[in-house]
Amino acid sequence: MSEFHQQSSVEVMDRLDVTNEGLNDYDVQVRQEEYGFNELEEGKRTSTLAVFFGQFKDLLVIILMIAAVISFLLGEVESTIVIMIVVILNAILGTVQHVKAEQSLDNLKALTSPVAKVMRNNQIIEIPSEEIVVGDLLFLEAGDYISADGRLLESYNLQINESSLTGESLAVAKSTDPIKDDNVIIADKNNMIFTGSFVTNGRGVAIVTAIGMETEIGKIANLLDTAKEKKTPLQISLDQFGEKLALGITIICLFIFTIDLVRGRELVESFMFAVSLAVAAIPEALSSIVTIVLAFGTQKMAKENAIIRKLYAVESLGSVSVICSDKTGTLTENKMSVQHVYVDHKAIPHDQLYNENKIQKNLILMALLCNDAVTSDQKEIGDPTETALVKLGKSYQLDEITVRDQYPRVAEIPFDSDRKLMSTVNRINHQNVMITKGALDVLLSRIEKIETSKGILDMTEEHCKKIENVNRHFSMNGLRVLAIAYKNIGKQKIHVDDEKDLIFVGLIAMMDPPRAESKAAVANCIKAGIKPVMITGDHKITATAIAKQIGILEHPSEAIEGHEIEELTDEQLQDKVQDLSVYARVSPEHKLRIVKAWQEKGNVVAMTGDGVNDGPALKQADIGVAMGITGTEVAKDASSMVLTDDNFSTIVKSIANGRSLYANIKNAIMFLLSGNAGAIFVVLYATVFGLPVPFAPVHLLFINLLTDSLPAIAIGLEPHNKKIMKDKPRDIHKPLLNKKFTTQLILEGLLIAISTIIAFRIGLSAGNTLTATTMAFTTLCLSRLIHGFNSRSKESIFSIGVFSNKFTWLAFLIGVVCLHSVLFIPSLSGVFEVANLSGLQLGYIYVLSLMPFLVNQWFKVLYVRRR
Repeated sequence: MSEFHQQSSVEVMDRLDVTNEGLNDYDVQVRQEEYGFNELEEGKRTSTLAVFFGQFKDLLVIILMIAAVISFLLGEVESTIVIMIVVILNAILGTVQHVKAEQSLDNLKALTSPVAKVMRNNQIIEIPSEEIVVGDLLFLEAGDYISADGRLLESYNLQINESSLTGESLAVAKSTDPIKDDNVIIADKNNMIFTGSFVTNGRGVAIVTAIGMETEIGKIANLLDTAKEKKTPLQISLDQFGEKLALGITIICLFIFTIDLVRGRELVESFMFAVSLAVAAIPEALSSIVTIVLAFGTQKMAKENAIIRKLYAVESLGSVSVICSDKTGTLTENKMSVQHVYVDHKAIPHDQLYNENKIQKNLILMALLCNDAVTSDQKEIGDPTETALVKLGKSYQLDEITVRDQYPRVAEIPFDSDRKLMSTVNRINHQNVMITKGALDVLLSRIEKIETSKGILDMTEEHCKKIENVNRHFSMNGLRVLAIAYKNIGKQKIHVDDEKDLIFVGLIAMMDPPRAESKAAVANCIKAGIKPVMITGDHKITATAIAKQIGILEHPSEAIEGHEIEELTDEQLQDKVQDLSVYARVSPEHKLRIVKAWQEKGNVVAMTGDGVNDGPALKQADIGVAMGITGTEVAKDASSMVLTDDNFSTIVKSIANGRSLYANIKNAIMFLLSGNAGAIFVVLYATVFGLPVPFAPVHLLFINLLTDSLPAIAIGLEPHNKKIMKDKPRDIHKPLLNKKFTTQLILEGLLIAISTIIAFRIGLSAGNTLTATTMAFTTLCLSRLIHGFNSRSKESIFSIGVFSNKFTWLAFLIGVVCLHSVLFIPSLSGVFEVANLSGLQLGYIYVLSLMPFLVNQWFKVLYVRRR
């Protein structure tokens, strides 16, 4: 049997048993059972068991296991058991973190999976791409990702980028003609479409011939690995810091090990202590905690309509200083409705048109014919501007499907953001009529005549001025205006050069009101030191009217049009960019220049986009934000964040979440490092002053297990602090571990160390080393658990709410219960080498453990007052 590209459209449809009405529900079910889902098989994942055993490859874990073996050979069975319990629990925690991270990535992939438009049961519907079956009629337009292989049935200036398969970056012009040659390579199959490519221009219809692993890209699927998770810049930075910290702590441990040997301590005992100190001091959970906090954060943001596609975006969000936002649908509701029309020299409200008036009816008919939007089952599919025209037609009993069947389309030039026009050729009353709709400022120069009740007249300068005045009046009231014109044409195939010598019919003015929440979101931006900027293809007057309403624009001088940008060099644009708030009549190329200009000024830029041509600007921006409702699949793929509600206020909420997540991660790191520093200071103090070793190795292992991961994760899950949006954006180039941060962790570590040393000294004064080490161990452990409350915020716990973070309390209670179990259960007391403490000694421990918290809180209260 010949291949699909060699067969005609009719032969392909017969072969796959499909009609023009598409598949019905039964057909879909049968084919899904036969062919399965439209999914590529992922590479074999590492099993949970393999991940678990992989945790034992860590250098520190290997050292611990060696220490356990040595302990066992020397008869220290209890120490061996404790070390192995710690190692196994750490491995379990690491495995859980790995599985959670994979699940989070899977959830994000599911949320961002593309959709496809197909004909089923004689209706065009949208479905998830994995539900496409062989035989589906696939409808394509500019910006769509192609999710299945297929044979083209219709092509209207269709151009597709197939670089993912062919390596050729230039888009390929497509046709529907059969290719009779044998052995045709993929790049030459111009009547076929392939998974992984995307539409750059035009429109088309294809019948699906292969899905999943049977597609061309499925055959080379082993080369694809989209599920790999890359580390974020913060994780990489922490890993590098961890390596330096590990080296420093190793040197300290070697120093202590040497001193212990010189003072006559046994070799094995000194070795065990040095290893235990290294394990307790090195915060090996740092990177894992960042992963967990980011995973929880992205899930929370997804519930709030912001899907994070790339983890680094969460870190960058907190630094955003400029938001370049589209107007339509982001700052406005994107629910277009026609308000007025201008026809036959009269501006008429949308509900006062007269269906029997030939010119008025022609305007509505042409608005439906030069239009791709459809409505079915109360669902609107298509551009909001075009759906508004469809709704206008329905209000006058003109159904778009019926009208298009009566006056069939024979050719078209799809809308393009550079031309700002769309044209179709329809068969009307046995004549080919070209209908063109688009922006008046582009269309007016192409018009020669005007249709009036007195007939078709030459377009005079007076007519032009009146139309321009009406357009200006509509625009100043925040209305979006479309002009519609036509001409009889003697051919079916048309080119952009044919968009001239047109007859003007009228204007249609639509309202897209600002979202109710946009004004408050803009105000929050300004308070947070973020510059909101509007970038739109609309007229300058319309853009400034909306911008004034929501608080983006204060003075008309802050607005500029695309043609003015053209006249500026990059350097001149950089000089002006900080004084501009509204960019009107811009092209996608202008967006790229605007983003670069802001970045050259040292700003971190978030940029919204929805079209295929927005891809470069979205990639250039520090945070590319794609629209989830109106956005093309190309825009979504180029972005680092997708808004499922296309709402500007969601961007602002996401920035607040990003700031909170970064602050939480920073606080968790501060908790880990300051607590570990406290343990090191205590050991150094005892070593320098020739005192007994303040901790047994098993104490340090217990502290590492109990006071590191759970409290740090709890701090990372701290609820959103509303005050965080009163701060200026953080400098993205400023390192996390700077001088101020290091000074703070040393001071907090010293406070914990001082309390622990005092407890140790009190124990020594009782003349019992075991009592002293028990008091030091218990004080260090408990003070670190209490320190978890300190580390929640740079403000006092009373400002942020004592009980506002239930996770911190849970981590604290688990730690306290475990610690007191070790102190009071005899079988555990022996294993963990602790003495029986008196009520007075316990009282000292509780008071001393609370002291670092009280001192820190006092400083925090002073900080808030000074602020």
